[in-house]
Amino acid sequence: MPRQVMCINKRPNHYNAHERIKAIGGIENSTRWKRAEDDAIADVKRDPRAYFTNVNGNAAWVIVAKHNGREYLKTQNDGYSPDNLLALPECP
Repeated sequence: MPRQVMCINKRPNHYNAHERIKAIGGIENSTRWKRAEDDAIADVKRDPRAYFTNVNGNAAWVIVAKHNGREYLKTQNDGYSPDNLLALPECP
């Protein structure tokens, strides 16, 4: 069952969109969850429908992309700005 990503943690001092996300998180059954970026990347590789976002009513799947040989998380292109993941609030 897909999990909705509702927050992220950014790496300090990284302004490159391909290197910013440290972890993703959300709430499921009244319990907070958080996954490190590497673990979430592995989850998406196993199941492309593992995570999604819903920002302002616009849902998008979280996918794995590669930039300069480094894998990172982003959302499927949905035609909306800003990037759905980077627009989410910080996880507690």
